[in-house]
Amino acid sequence: MDTRTIIDKIKQNKKQPNLRFRLKRETEAFTDLLFLSLFDIETPIDKNLPLLQEKFDLLADLACWDPEKACSSIWEDYLQALPEILEKLNLDAQAIADCDPASLSIEEVYLAYPGFYAIAIYRLAHELYKKKFPLVPRLMTEYAHRQTGVDINPGAHIGKSFFIDHATGVVIGETAVIHDHVKIYQGVTLGALYVAKNLSDTKRHPTIENNVTIYANATILGGETVIGANSIIGGNAWLTSSVPPNSKVYHNPEIEIRTHQNDK
Repeated sequence: MDTRTIIDKIKQNKKQPNLRFRLKRETEAFTDLLFLSLFDIETPIDKNLPLLQEKFDLLADLACWDPEKACSSIWEDYLQALPEILEKLNLDAQAIADCDPASLSIEEVYLAYPGFYAIAIYRLAHELYKKKFPLVPRLMTEYAHRQTGVDINPGAHIGKSFFIDHATGVVIGETAVIHDHVKIYQGVTLGALYVAKNLSDTKRHPTIENNVTIYANATILGGETVIGANSIIGGNAWLTSSVPPNSKVYHNPEIEIRTHQNDK
């Protein structure tokens, strides 16, 4: 094939007229500026609000190609929600500082803890998800996922004082519900028991009640699965059914001692 034919064939197969990867880059820039404006003492929120609105309007132009959706009007409501989101995030940071003996200061949590960063971007994205802003909330949490290894779907519902320690490998599905003062560790999955497109409008992920601790690499699956308040789920546990409040669930590994005799 000559060059002209190759170009024509490629153009024929670029079938998504609204697929602009610039949206991804602009979402990341908006997310960075929003995070710094809320937390960084050297990034003035008053001066940045007009710039944030400008970036948001650009996202609305790129993401809201449905003429029946007036996405730009979401900004004012979103702006009104930011103080409450920040209050929740300060509670998250304090929970991490209070629970982790390795944290030497609250500033360390904001600056160095990937779990806090993932929670922060989730909370900022969740507010847009509730307003049905297309694509951008998912791009925000995927940006955090790429940086931290924590995959929180923006549709999840997470209560106050949430603590993720070490962070890497955590997965929290779209319909998961997490109540207040929950602590989870690296590798925890709050996932679906079945994966099928026709289940998109059903609750597929578990509910975690108040004051639950879930240790590393535990897997909890299913929309009807409820982990009762004040429970402890041990590392590597696998759960597909509910447990009552005040439970302790542990994985019991089987250990086989190999000898030269049974190797033969």
